[in-house]
Amino acid sequence: SNTADAPKTDVVDVDLTTMSSTMVYSEVLNMQQAPEQYLGKTVKMKGPFNVSEMGGNRYFACLIKDATACCSTGIEFELAGSYSYPDDYPKKDTEITVIGTFTTYMEGNSKYLQLKNAQLV
Repeated sequence: SNTADAPKTDVVDVDLTTMSSTMVYSEVLNMQQAPEQYLGKTVKMKGPFNVSEMGGNRYFACLIKDATACCSTGIEFELAGSYSYPDDYPKKDTEITVIGTFTTYMEGNSKYLQLKNAQLV
């Protein structure tokens, strides 16, 4: 098989797509509470696609529901390359799988989680 051109997605450090919903939720909770443990790691996750706009910025996220599906938390992602919304993005609430490099950034006094150089798989 020709994998020479395939992006390096074979090494996934944290694969949320293979975990039970309980495990996924606790892992994401841990990401929020101890993000420094995940910095630079390749994370794969799946869930409904979400887009939100605040203050003129647009944020794309993959939503993770907890085990009881009552609460959901999103992890934002930024696709590698140039994409335009809405043409190159799935419809809101579509189930997506995304892989990216875990990072955090500050906006105001809040720290946000983000998968950078992400791709939809």
